[in-house]
Amino acid sequence: MTLLNAEDITVSQGGTPILHPVSLHLEPGEPLVILGETGSGKSLLAQAIMGTLPRDLTARGRVALGDHLLDAARPNGFRPLWGRQIAVLPQEPWLSLDPLMRASGQVAEAHRLVRGLGKGEARAQATSDLDRLGLSGAGARYPHELSGGMAQRVAIAAARAGGARVVIADEPTKGLDAARRDEVADLLLAELARGGGLLVITHDLALARRVGGRMIVLREGRVVETGATASVMGAPTQAYTRDLIAADPENWALRTPAAPGAPVLTATGLAADRGGARLFSGLSFDLAEGRILGVTGPSGCGKSTLGDVVLGLLRASEGRVDKAKGLTATAFQKLYQDPVAAFPRHRTLEPTLLDVARRHGQSQARIDALMPRLGLAPVLLTRRPDAVSGGELQRLALLRLLLVRPKFIFADEPTSRLDPITQKQVIDLLCDMAETEGCAIMLVSHDPALVARTADHVLSLGPDAANVDVTPPRVARALQ
Repeated sequence: MTLLNAEDITVSQGGTPILHPVSLHLEPGEPLVILGETGSGKSLLAQAIMGTLPRDLTARGRVALGDHLLDAARPNGFRPLWGRQIAVLPQEPWLSLDPLMRASGQVAEAHRLVRGLGKGEARAQATSDLDRLGLSGAGARYPHELSGGMAQRVAIAAARAGGARVVIADEPTKGLDAARRDEVADLLLAELARGGGLLVITHDLALARRVGGRMIVLREGRVVETGATASVMGAPTQAYTRDLIAADPENWALRTPAAPGAPVLTATGLAADRGGARLFSGLSFDLAEGRILGVTGPSGCGKSTLGDVVLGLLRASEGRVDKAKGLTATAFQKLYQDPVAAFPRHRTLEPTLLDVARRHGQSQARIDALMPRLGLAPVLLTRRPDAVSGGELQRLALLRLLLVRPKFIFADEPTSRLDPITQKQVIDLLCDMAETEGCAIMLVSHDPALVARTADHVLSLGPDAANVDVTPPRVARALQ
C-alpha cells in the first residue's frame, strides 16, 4: 500500500506562488530524493506535507497518509499524526532540541510520550539509539555542549523514536563528515527494510547517490527532472541538473594563493578540553592578511572549539593566541555553523542587517551590493528567519558579518547548508574578501576536496582528537 501520496502541493506567500504544483508518492521500502539548490522550495514542500509552514505562507493540495486524507490548506489536521504516522528530521537541530534537557532525556521522552514505552524501557532505548549513532557518553550533555554534527544526530534519534513509518529527512547530514554522513544514511535506510517510507531532501550529491531510489529535481519552486536516482545522477537530461552535478568541489579549479600580508594572529601550543576530554593539544600556527587556513576533521573533534579559543570566546587549556596590535575586538568575527541561533527569531531580517550596518559605518548600499553577490533576492529581507531556507539564512549571516569589514573570519562550516552551485558562489566571495580586503580566514569544512582547492594550508584534527597536522594543500590532496 502507498504510504504517502501528495497531489498538486503548492505554497504561496501573499497570493504569490513560491512552490508550483508538485506531486509525489512514497512506496514501502523505496526512498525518494528531492534534490535542488538552496531556496528551490525543497523544505517548503516538506513543511506543506507536514502541515508546519510559517503562518505567512499558505499551502494547497491533497495529502493521503495511509488511511488519512488531509487538506494541505488546513494544517491542524496533520498534528495528530506527527511522530506516530509521519516524522520530520528538521534542517536545524537547534529548533527541535530543548536547550534545557539533556540529550538522552529528549530521546527518551519521545519513546515514552509518543511510542508509549515505560520510563525505564524508554531510557534504555534512548541510550541504545544514541550509541548506534556514535554518541556514547553524550546522553548527559545539553544541546549547547554538542557539536553541530552531534546535535543533528540527537535530533535524528528523537524524531525516529515515535515509530512513524514515514520519515521526511530535511538535509539530515549537513555538517557531518563523510563517515558520519554514510552512517546516518544507512540508519535512515534501515527503516525501509521494515517497510517504512523515506523522503530525503538534500543538496548533498553524495548522500543522494547513497540513498538511491527515485529522484525529483527542483529549481525555483518547479520540478525540473524526475527519474531513478542512479539514472538522473549518471545521465541527467536537463542542463540545470548537469550544472548542479558539475559544481561538486571535486571539479573545482585550484585557487591561486595570494601573497601574504601583515600578520593577523599567532597561535602557540594551543590545547583545549571539553567535557573532561582533551580535544587537541600542541597546536601552533600563524595567519596573515589574505591567507586562508583550512580546518578539517570528523564531527566532534574540536574544530568549532578551536575557533572559540582563537576568538577568545573560550579559554585555552594550554598555549596562547597573540593578535596583531591595533585591531579592534570587532575585527575578529565568527560565521556560525548554525545561523538560526545567531538571528532574532521574531524580527524581520532587514532591520537586523541595518542595525549592524549603521553600527559599523556602512550604508544600505553595502547591503544592496552584497545581496546579488550572494544570490539573495531582496524580498528575503522582509521575512523572519524561520521563513527563509537554511541556505539563504546562512548566506544572510555571511552578509551581516561582511558589514563589519573584519580582518579575521572563523568560518565554521559556512557552506554546509548550500547546494554545490551556491556553495561555489559563497566560497568565491570569501576568497575575494581575502584577496581584495586582506581578510584572514580559518575555513572549517567536512569536505576535504573543498578545503584542498581553497586553502593555502590545511590543518587536520585527527580522529582521536590528538593528532594535528598542518600541510600545504598540495600535500593534503595527495593524502586524500
